[in-house]
Amino acid sequence: MTGERRSRKTPAMRWLPAFLLFAVASVVLAGCATTTQSSVDSTGVVPSERSERELLADVQRRFENPQAHYELGRLYARSGQWTKAEYHYNVALGFDPALRAAQAGVVRLFIDQGQKAKAEQYASSYINWISTNERELLRLAWEFEKVDLDDHAMRCFRQALAVGPDSAEVNKQVGFYYLGKNDTAKARQHLSRSFELNPRQPDVAGALGTLGVVVQSPESPPMTMEKTR
Repeated sequence: MTGERRSRKTPAMRWLPAFLLFAVASVVLAGCATTTQSSVDSTGVVPSERSERELLADVQRRFENPQAHYELGRLYARSGQWTKAEYHYNVALGFDPALRAAQAGVVRLFIDQGQKAKAEQYASSYINWISTNERELLRLAWEFEKVDLDDHAMRCFRQALAVGPDSAEVNKQVGFYYLGKNDTAKARQHLSRSFELNPRQPDVAGALGTLGVVVQSPESPPMTMEKTR
């Protein structure tokens, strides 16, 4: 059985060094990509709670599955299996260089190992690669927040504000971030600015209402009705 297991792993391991080189290049190119989408899904990647056996079966069926590798990396990181976690995070980013959850996981992994300088290096690289892309900065910010890296999350939010100070979406996301941290003054500031820029945001209006801010939504256009004869 041992011989069979080794023989199955050998093909993947043979091309792994070349694959990782490809991964690094892919991440750089992905960071330079631009997008015209104006909104961001703040929930990002939601990992399932599948078992190691199930995830490994997914990888065996389709090795180029970034989500399965990311979830394996997350699972191994939570159990302190650093080498396995880093390997699967790297493979996930090789197949999907814009997988922000895996990037945040890598930074968290290095911090948990006490490698703060390395964590800072990787975080700075990830942020710099998308430094002009508001949407991706917001995505990465929320992924950092999920793994309790608020300092890095704030770096992303500040950069997004620097790129799009008059973006309703950026101010909205920053406002909701501060609201979640119970910083009501800053939440009110950014949510008010977002609503000023785009008053057709029911969720922002509702949040402002809970903060004691009275807002007035734009009036609906008058309806025309045919006269009855």
